[in-house]
Amino acid sequence: MIGEIRRILLLPHIKVHNANALSSPFTIGFPAMTAWLGAVHAIQRKVNGSFLKGVLFSRGAVISHSLDLHTYKGPDDFIFSIIGTGNPLVEKKKRKKGEPWEQFERPAFIEEARCHLDVSLLIEYSGINKDDEKGLIEQVAHHLNASIKIAGGDILSFQEPRLYRIEEGNDNELRALTRKLMPGYAIIERRELMIDAMQQGQDALDALIDYLAIQNRCERDYAGNVTWTSHRKTSGWIVPIATGFHGISELGPAKNQRDPDTPHRFAESVVTLGEFRMPHRIHSLNEILWSYHTDLEKNLYLCQQKSRNELTE
Repeated sequence: MIGEIRRILLLPHIKVHNANALSSPFTIGFPAMTAWLGAVHAIQRKVNGSFLKGVLFSRGAVISHSLDLHTYKGPDDFIFSIIGTGNPLVEKKKRKKGEPWEQFERPAFIEEARCHLDVSLLIEYSGINKDDEKGLIEQVAHHLNASIKIAGGDILSFQEPRLYRIEEGNDNELRALTRKLMPGYAIIERRELMIDAMQQGQDALDALIDYLAIQNRCERDYAGNVTWTSHRKTSGWIVPIATGFHGISELGPAKNQRDPDTPHRFAESVVTLGEFRMPHRIHSLNEILWSYHTDLEKNLYLCQQKSRNELTE
């Protein structure tokens, strides 16, 4: 809607040490969206515990500036050595023909999938008047310094939080904000790619891999020269992302549960496609903001963005 004022809290360049990079049982890399929205919710609860009882953090966006995944550096290349003992052999030194295989060793074993991150968080907030905004910044900064973890990692440092008012449809105000996020990449949801592929009869996991695979092709001309080309199924920096959970058992009590009034159930991770996109390419905050979504009929507990149809309405 043109003219709607969005109130945005920017937490710039949070450096996170040893964040959990095991975003789902079969993806390693950028932490799951549940971890990021969980951190936003944790900050809100801390702030609500102070004098700001009514403040609400409704949606959040994540902009990645850098990510350092823990790996083992071999003599010639990086080798992932996470959660497994069958890591490939690497040479202790250059092996000569006829020398025994004792010249080889396995790379160091990394027990947990961890990473170091530099990220900025955008949080849409409400329920607070202008006079309390300075107190909001002070409270958020205090809790980031004192008591908050993000994706299981420790916060080493962050820049001063800032508040923005963005009028929907005002490109100048939006550009002033996105310039503060550069260089970086906002994670957005591309579940419509999965939906289209599955509607055409493709299996979900096959559709996921199909969009991530790099196809290499060579062509030979009449002179015998070979030209190699690489391409993917669609353009953009497409990645797998974990966005929530799917319940696989009935709701009920669990032994020794911490909250006796909340029913529990077994669940499995929901993984779909996402895209890292530079903020200068967005045209509305709705393109990058995530929120919680629950579908009890399908037992889904998700972090979602608005669909492409909703964004274009």
